[in-house]
This record gives sequence, C-alpha cells and structure tokens, in this order.
Amino acid sequence: MDRITLRLPPDLVRRFDAAAASRGGRSRYLRTVMEAAAQAPLPTPELGPRGAKAAKLTLRLSDDDMACLEAEAARVGLLRTQWAAALIRRRLFGRLQLTPPEAIALIGVRRKLHRIGVNINQIARALNTAVMEGSVLDLEIAQIATFAAEIRGHLGGLDDAFTGNLAYWSVEP
Repeated sequence: MDRITLRLPPDLVRRFDAAAASRGGRSRYLRTVMEAAAQAPLPTPELGPRGAKAAKLTLRLSDDDMACLEAEAARVGLLRTQWAAALIRRRLFGRLQLTPPEAIALIGVRRKLHRIGVNINQIARALNTAVMEGSVLDLEIAQIATFAAEIRGHLGGLDDAFTGNLAYWSVEP
C-alpha cells in the first residue's frame, strides 16, 4: 500500500479530526474523501499561452544557514533567491552566472573593445586609401601594435573574469 504524507496547519488538522470523529476516524474518512475525489472527472486543463513557467522551490534552512546565505548573496549584490537560483543554474547548465556588478564591468569592457575596433578600422581605411611615406606608415603600424596589446590585455581580463565566475559558482567555500 502507498503512503501519502503532508504537512497541515494545526487548525486544519483539528477541524478535520472533528469531522472525521463521527466517520470512523482520520484514516477512514480521508480514504472516503479520496475515493470520492478519484471518482470525479478530471478537470480540463486550462489552455493558456505556452511559455516558460516558473516553478517554486521551497527550502528549509537553519537560522545560521539562512544568515550565511543572506550575507553571501548581499556580498555579491543579489537577493538570496537570486543567489540560490544562480547556483542551481550554474550546477545544472554549466553557464556563467553574472552578478549585476560583473555584468556592468563586462559591458564596460565591451565598450572599450568596440572603441579600439573603430580606431583600428579607421587606421585600416587610411592605410588602404593613402599612399604614405615610410615614417608615417611606421607610426600607423606602431599604433596598431599598441591597440593589439591593449586588446590582448582586455581579453586577458575577460578570461580572468570568466574563470573567477565559474570558480565561484563551482567550488564550495
């Protein structure tokens, strides 16, 4: 025989026990109610917009665990629910989980790389359309080398950010 266990508020249990007392007790009355419910036709599912539905997950944590969770979430700029969801997503899907400060920093890096790319494009156009003397050409090539070094530095920073993010969500403290 299968067993169903559920948590109920004390008031509901007292009222159910009062109703079940004259019907053979809690278990017998509950079986009768379930039999009646099982005989009823199944409700028709509501047809609504199909999309990603969010499900709720409830966790019970000790006061100490909750305090640690709230402190860590606040430290990285997230609400405790956002932090827990990010941790779960990282473990399930293996993708980066960026906090707001990390996302803002990466947007800044993207802007800088875009600016450098625009400058390189302008230099490339100038080189393609103009006939330059040796010293001017050498200056332009030196500028491109400077931009390339700057890009490598920013890419290294991105690598460090991604590695740090993955390590944060992957390793236990």
